[in-house]
Amino acid sequence: MANVVITGTSRGIGFELCRIFAERGDRVYALSRNTRPLEQAGFKGVEVISFDISSAGDIQKFASEISKANISLDILINNAGQLINKPFDQTSWADFQEVYAVNVFGLAELTRALIPFMNKSAHVVTISSMGGVQGSSKFPGLAAYSSSKGAVITLSELLAEEYKETGPAFNVLALGAVQTEMLEEAFPGYQAPTTAAEMADYIANFAINGHKMYNGKVLPVSNSTP
Repeated sequence: MANVVITGTSRGIGFELCRIFAERGDRVYALSRNTRPLEQAGFKGVEVISFDISSAGDIQKFASEISKANISLDILINNAGQLINKPFDQTSWADFQEVYAVNVFGLAELTRALIPFMNKSAHVVTISSMGGVQGSSKFPGLAAYSSSKGAVITLSELLAEEYKETGPAFNVLALGAVQTEMLEEAFPGYQAPTTAAEMADYIANFAINGHKMYNGKVLPVSNSTP
């Protein structure tokens, strides 16, 4: 049984990841501002925790609870994401702060807070986007979102180097189009070829086994553009 932390679990890929790990019999700590969907689902072994990743207080509270319970973490999936879709000249300082608070600063703070409770063979998987990969197709209106996803790619590469002797391993999955509510926000009306459940199945398998072959890598997971 693995101890798994997943952020952004109220819908889409995060929700499906909780279902998959619960079916495996793992212990899941599901962190999300909206706890109702998982509470209603009632997946066995999933502890649903009201959590705002942009809150340093929430992060420290959760880390303290992990410490007090003497839990050794096996997997952290940084899945929570914030998207703003508007032309760059209409964005504000507050818009960029809102996106980066979730996608970069909160992710970094949570990862730093939980590393002390991860064993050497633990795996940190960060969910990025093809839009954050250098040289990939870029789309108008996604300056804040895609640049933040590029930032966490570089962060993960740096952490893999910093912790290569002690663990955990760090890898990034740069996702293409997946049929989620966030995709609808970015590309209204677009129908993706991949469902949230299909992508969650891939991510779960990678989180369990990927660190045996990869560390500090960015893997594109996309069969379409966008």
